[in-house]
Amino acid sequence: MILSPSLLSSDFGRLAEELAALEAADLKWVHWDVMDGLFVPNITIGPLVIKALRKRSNLFFDVHLMIERPERYLAEFVEAGADLVCVHAEATVHLERAVAEIARLGAKPAVALNPATPLDMVEYLLPQLSMVLVMSVNPGFGGQSFIPFSLEKVRRLKGMIRAQGATALIQVDGGVTVENCGELVRAGADVLVSGSAFFSRPPYGQRHQAFLDAASGAVV
Repeated sequence: MILSPSLLSSDFGRLAEELAALEAADLKWVHWDVMDGLFVPNITIGPLVIKALRKRSNLFFDVHLMIERPERYLAEFVEAGADLVCVHAEATVHLERAVAEIARLGAKPAVALNPATPLDMVEYLLPQLSMVLVMSVNPGFGGQSFIPFSLEKVRRLKGMIRAQGATALIQVDGGVTVENCGELVRAGADVLVSGSAFFSRPPYGQRHQAFLDAASGAVV
């Protein structure tokens, strides 16, 4: 299980220090929530912030674009230092074109699905994807409660990936806690995003270990 803490719940006035603290706590990934106030009712950061902090961190930058027509900005985010770029299936008309462009630019392509979006939106794209993000809350704000049917969605997605012989990871974002992460891993999740449930309980090293311990022994 890979834990990718969401910086949406971190101290935005100390982002460089927060990234250093995550590395010191043996985290490997960090999740960047990019919101435009259109696709979701919130505004966060853009490529300039990611570019400035790329120089300060060796973490894997997992960049989640919650923006309308993300194809307009793919190059900017990859150039800023995104290792993986995740676009929403609901936010672009030509999803395959966006996925292919992310790969062409040199980043790992991923697609996010809102809670009510069916899995068949990504069925034909699975061989091209490095990851599928199952949103387990409606995107836009941190601190929301986990939507229970997300577990079954993860199980079905895992079956689709295996049936195709694909290698896409499954990420889950929204309401992920120490208490439910074991069940998510058993369902098939590979990468878990946690915001308030992670950053509200320092020190980060102990919190990271708590997630790992809770997920250990889970059989997929």
